[in-house]
Amino acid sequence: MRTALLCLAALAGPAAAQDVDLELVLLADASGSITEAEIAFQRDGYAAALRDPEVIAAIEGTAYGSIALTYVEWAANTATVVDWTIIDDAESAAAFAAALPGPPRQAAGRNAIGGALLDAKRLIERNEIDGWRKVIDFSGDSPNSFSGPPIATAREEVIAAGITINALPILCRFCDTPARYPDLGAIYEERIIGGPGAFVVTAESEADLADAIKRKLILEISGTQPEETRIARSTP
Repeated sequence: MRTALLCLAALAGPAAAQDVDLELVLLADASGSITEAEIAFQRDGYAAALRDPEVIAAIEGTAYGSIALTYVEWAANTATVVDWTIIDDAESAAAFAAALPGPPRQAAGRNAIGGALLDAKRLIERNEIDGWRKVIDFSGDSPNSFSGPPIATAREEVIAAGITINALPILCRFCDTPARYPDLGAIYEERIIGGPGAFVVTAESEADLADAIKRKLILEISGTQPEETRIARSTP
């Protein structure tokens, strides 16, 4: 198994960049509208997806047979939950999944979407990995941004750097009232996603969040798009 956390590798001194098929930032909503139970539910959804044989097969079926992954929560600030890890088999994927539940929540406050996108961009640019494709997987339950750089400005900068932004709009979690933004998918298509092959996969409730996460991961890892949404934006 070739898995290694970059923070541990750094202790051993400089190393050559690791070639992988995909550098993927999982940028998950941890803003004030998200409860501790929802944080746990969201992390559990990603952990379950990473243990799924179909996701493992997608990773092993890439050109390099490996991807680089990090899980980051965003709000007014961003906080890394699991650092960059090379995933190349079921064991390394399971280790990443097992690391997700433990770290305490560190992102807090109101939405700063533009800042979150730029922080994710910096994480990609400053790691010791050379991925053929570079993707930010943004999830959230609101289109609002209350501080930091404008979303449009940040999006343009991310796309100009050759990074694709996909989105997982979550319409409703643990709620028995109508979604606050029933058209959030369309809003994210217009304002958030961008770059070659960018797409949106919408989770309508907690009941289908885990399935939406799994489906989107498979699409991102394999470099394909959902049949019902063919959106490819190379310019902002």
